[in-house]
Amino acid sequence: MIAHGIRHNRQQFGLQLLMVFLVGLTIGMTRTVLPGLAESEFGLGNDQFFLLTTFVVVFGLIKATMNLFAGKLSDRYGRKQVLLWGWLVALPIPLLLFAAQNWWWVVSATVLLGFNQGLAWSMALNSKLDLAHGHQKGLVNGLNEFSGYAAVGLAGLLTAYFAELWGARDALAILSIIVIGSGLLLTVFGVKDTMPWARLHHQTSSTNTINTEQMTLAQLFRFASLQHPQLIALNQAGLVEKFTDAIVWIFLPVFFISKSLSLIEASGIIAIYGVIWGASQLITGPLSDKIGRKALIVWGMWLCGLGVLALPLTSSVWLWSLESAMMGIGMAMLYPNLGAAVADISPAQQRASLLGIYRFWRDLGYAIGALLMGILAQWSQDLLTPFWLVGMAMLLSGWWVKVKL
Repeated sequence: MIAHGIRHNRQQFGLQLLMVFLVGLTIGMTRTVLPGLAESEFGLGNDQFFLLTTFVVVFGLIKATMNLFAGKLSDRYGRKQVLLWGWLVALPIPLLLFAAQNWWWVVSATVLLGFNQGLAWSMALNSKLDLAHGHQKGLVNGLNEFSGYAAVGLAGLLTAYFAELWGARDALAILSIIVIGSGLLLTVFGVKDTMPWARLHHQTSSTNTINTEQMTLAQLFRFASLQHPQLIALNQAGLVEKFTDAIVWIFLPVFFISKSLSLIEASGIIAIYGVIWGASQLITGPLSDKIGRKALIVWGMWLCGLGVLALPLTSSVWLWSLESAMMGIGMAMLYPNLGAAVADISPAQQRASLLGIYRFWRDLGYAIGALLMGILAQWSQDLLTPFWLVGMAMLLSGWWVKVKL
């Protein structure tokens, strides 16, 4: 019997949580290790900041584009089919990373990683929203992001550990084969398509805050990006908060290694950010269902911004760990609740598309943030310049949400 509710659909809901955990592992394996490989194996020295950012710029552009179309594709072909495409496109990633002859092989692998993340992460979230009650959106987003970003943090630490034992290429290849293969097999043999649950949401939905039923995707994009003040505020906040994740991915490993920390030590500090971000969303997601989204989003943006600004001003492992935890708590406050706030505004029949538009702008933040950081760092020849950019952008973006939401 098709009915909504996490408890009623606990088996499929749990499987979708495992799915986003595997998606998080897939991207988490590249944190810390790839920036280290950039210098050690591909000759990108400390003065080549712009080239260092290229893999994240490409990743952000691809993932953002996939997010935009994933909702529409899933409405046409089904959630499971799009999820399957996401895992199939990831299959060459281990070979590309293992056999890479130069940095552009790594960039090519991150193109495929962008496809994987945009398709698979989007479908894992949309499927859980389909299965759950309408009043459980904050809880769903919290559980989803907990599973995904706890995996991101753990994978970075795990891959760094095995990179020390086996070498970076072997560690990335072996672990990614296991993770991607598991995701593909579980999708084929375990996952159900949740489109029937999505249609039931549409049938039982009585009121919506906006009417978008007759809009094309292009019209929806223009509406959400240029016309609706609340969606604009949420979209820009999603874009800017990815500046924080981009600096963690690109510059934080290089920053810590420049301070004479080992790869394991750097990965441990960065893992604090990911694990606390993931685990705290078990609290912040459901909490927003009770107290509202706005305060959590605004204070989360500000907490992240202050944490980023504090990093280059300190010089001990304990303070860096504390600041990493501070950023993780801030991300936990804002991240699931930005998506939940968009879902609050969106009618059931257009929710996947409007969430896709939000995720387009959010993950475009990877590309824009990485590009700006690379240009500023290259121009200034200063590793610390990106920290000032990201910290101030987070503070200003939080103010925008405070005024408009």
